[in-house]
This record gives sequence, C-alpha cells and structure tokens, in this order.
Amino acid sequence: MTRGPSWFNVTSLVLGFSFLYLPILLLVVFSFNESRLVTVWGGFSTKWYAELLRNEQLLDAFWVTIRVAFFSATVATVLGTMAALVLVRSGRFVGRSLFSGMVFAPLVMPEVILGLSLLLLFVAMDQARGFWTVMLAHTTFAMCYVAVVVQSRLVGFDKSIEEAAEDLGCPPVRTFFQITLPIIFPGVIAGWMLAFTLSLDDLVIASFTTGPGATTLPMKIYSQVRLGVTPEINAVCTILVGFVTIGVIAASLATKRQQVKRERDERAAIAGG
Repeated sequence: MTRGPSWFNVTSLVLGFSFLYLPILLLVVFSFNESRLVTVWGGFSTKWYAELLRNEQLLDAFWVTIRVAFFSATVATVLGTMAALVLVRSGRFVGRSLFSGMVFAPLVMPEVILGLSLLLLFVAMDQARGFWTVMLAHTTFAMCYVAVVVQSRLVGFDKSIEEAAEDLGCPPVRTFFQITLPIIFPGVIAGWMLAFTLSLDDLVIASFTTGPGATTLPMKIYSQVRLGVTPEINAVCTILVGFVTIGVIAASLATKRQQVKRERDERAAIAGG
C-alpha cells in the first residue's frame, strides 16, 4: 500500500520553498508600491517602472550586463562543449589529469581568488579593464559549468549512431554537426542558460575586472543598496527575474519540443524498418 507524504515532509517542503521564493515574491509585489518607502504599502502603482526608464545609469548597467552575459555564455558554451568532447571521447592521453583539473578548477575556486588572479593577469598584460575583460572573466568561470553539463550528456550517448553515419560515408565533421550536436543540443542549451544566469548574477569577479563604462547591474544595485533600497531597484530586479524566467521557460519548451520530435522520428524509423 502506497502511503502519501507525511506532514513533516509537506511542512519541510513548504518552509523550504517559502524561504527561497517568498523574498523574491515580496520584491516583485513592492515594485508596484505607490509609496517611496519600500517597506510601507501605499497602493498599487507602476510609476516606478516609468521612473526606471528615465534612470540612465541603471539602464546602461542593465544593457552592459545583458551584453556581457550573452557573449560570455556563448563563448563559454563553445569552449565548454569542446572540453567535454575531449574529456569523454579522447580516452587516456598525456596531461589528461592536468587538463581536467584546469577545466574544473573554477568550480571549487573561491570567487575572490579567481577575481584577484584575473585582475593581476590583466594588469601584467597592461590590458585596460572594461567590457571585454569582464566578458573574458565570466567566460573563464562559466566554461567549467558548461563542460560539466555537456559531459553528462555525452556519457550516455550512443556512439553506434555516429558509427553508422560514418559507415555510410559521412565525414567526422559533418557527423558531429548533423548527428552528435543535435542529440546533445539540449545539454548545450542547458549549459548556455546556466552560464548566462551565472554571468547575470556575478558581483565579485566583475568588481575585480571591470573598468570605466563597464559597470554591471549587480554592481550598480549593490552600490545603491548601501545607501538604501529604492523602488527603482525593486522594479529593475523584477524585470530581471521576469527576463530569466521567460528564458528558462522558453529553453524548457524548446528542449521538450525537440525531444518529442526525436521520439517521433525514432518511432517513424522503427515503423519504416
């Protein structure tokens, strides 16, 4: 006889989710507050979103953050996918342990140490800090997360599909782009979304590697919160939460649609055979 969840499990689940998401919900609610006092409800209003559109500093920081996140996530996805392929497909080779350790080191490296080391690197290279240094820094620590996600996808990959394509005369490069990549594409998209989200959220590493004209949104919010939370900050955080939520939902739907299409093609192939 199957028993339902106990009251302890339900209570723990409710308290856990409340602890995680209730502060975000309160932030979203108070972004529509009429009053300038963020802890006093003065009625429903959207005026702070209109005020936000006139706040050039926050808008500039927002667009810098989006651009950094997009470019760093894209580059990190390419490099992380290549690293995952080497680790899974190349077997044992000289320097594999060193290469694996270098790829996954940012996973356990404290952000302060990583940010400081990158700062010293850019100073030693006499590289002016700005947009591109932040982008390179975010690519460095996001690449390892992509490699982990894609590697987990490649571990369960059926190589007989690739072997069948190569037996039919398909070159290795074409086999990768037409066979391998479409199959592991959900993992690649998941890695890209994870890298994008990590870049949006980063404060410590960006603080070390940024320069004039490249202030990210977390840095701008942190600098303003020290002087007090304003309704504009609630509004921009709500927009950011909505932006990430829409992206995650879109990626999930795309992954689900591709999985359904692949299963339909497999059933059609079996029926045709």
